[in-house]
Amino acid sequence: MKAIVYDGIQKVQCREVPDPKIEKDDDIIIKVTSTAICGSDLHLVHGLVKGMYDGFVLGHETMGIVEEVGKGVTKLKKGDRVIVPFPVACGHCFFCEHQEFSQCDNTNEYGEAGGLFGYSKSYGDYAGGQAEYLRVPHANVGPVKVPDELTDEQVLFLTDILPTSLWGTEIANVKKDDTVVVLGCGPVGLLTIKWCILKGAKRVIAVDRVGYRLQHAKGYGAEIVNFEQYEETGAYLKEITSGGADCVIDCVGLDGKMSLMEKVETALKLQGGSKSAIEIASQAVRKCGHVALVGVYGTKYNNFPLGNFFTRNITLKMGQCPAIRYVQLILEKIKNGEFDATDIITHKLSLEQGRHAYEIFDAKQDNCIKVVLKP
Repeated sequence: MKAIVYDGIQKVQCREVPDPKIEKDDDIIIKVTSTAICGSDLHLVHGLVKGMYDGFVLGHETMGIVEEVGKGVTKLKKGDRVIVPFPVACGHCFFCEHQEFSQCDNTNEYGEAGGLFGYSKSYGDYAGGQAEYLRVPHANVGPVKVPDELTDEQVLFLTDILPTSLWGTEIANVKKDDTVVVLGCGPVGLLTIKWCILKGAKRVIAVDRVGYRLQHAKGYGAEIVNFEQYEETGAYLKEITSGGADCVIDCVGLDGKMSLMEKVETALKLQGGSKSAIEIASQAVRKCGHVALVGVYGTKYNNFPLGNFFTRNITLKMGQCPAIRYVQLILEKIKNGEFDATDIITHKLSLEQGRHAYEIFDAKQDNCIKVVLKP
């Protein structure tokens, strides 16, 4: 089959790889109908996540038609149309039983976090879904059948960015009449803004440096701030919110614009990417406020602004979204017309155009916000 694979730092290729096969009784194989490129895929391509190797199949936002089922699969049958949430979860460990699916104890022998599709050996070594076919283990837990009347584009983002953005508003404790700062106007940031507005936030301030993404956020009703126009963006946000926002949600992670020193430190493996968004958050949040980090980060950070958080009694939460927990809730909202994420799709390309798709998504060319690939 054809698949998009990691081909070295800042290189991807669409090439022929072996077809997946049923390996365990509760596996399924799906024929992929739609898959997408996520901002966190760029972290892999940029060499910021451990455990990558040449030929690794990328992608963790995938849906398709069930092609083959293992004899232990009871939830699905051949021909079912399913979305596949990005965590690989067993369903019966302590964390799965508490719906913390991204922290499954039984799906990643290489690290402490749970397994993730298409996210390196460090996260379980599961081939991703930017391919013609995908093997889905533990198929009685993760995949969800979706209604035929909904298009792929309407439901594809149930695999990651819809649950992640909603979860971000929950761990940030967003409530009616709150003031919320959203750092980053990529796909997750834009959907986070939508959820905040749906929850009744009084004021949502979107922060980015890419003009067309800021304008998209403005179209939702958010105020916009280009952080390149301010020497101290955090201080500016604190000023215009009269002491700070109730909630700050960092949707940036490793995509953050790095200073020269940060680039040097990252190259030396002293820290895992830009901490500029975290610093802005530490300044922009009010005393006793909430900060959520939903953008993916690395391991070590020099000069982390812990004192800013500690002295002002800030609640700080973060991590990988337990996406499976939110699929049915959001699916109902999509079916009822309460939430639509299709407006962030700017490009639909073939799998063979994967290299070009990664290039324009990474370089933010051609007003690219979200790419959907069609095998």
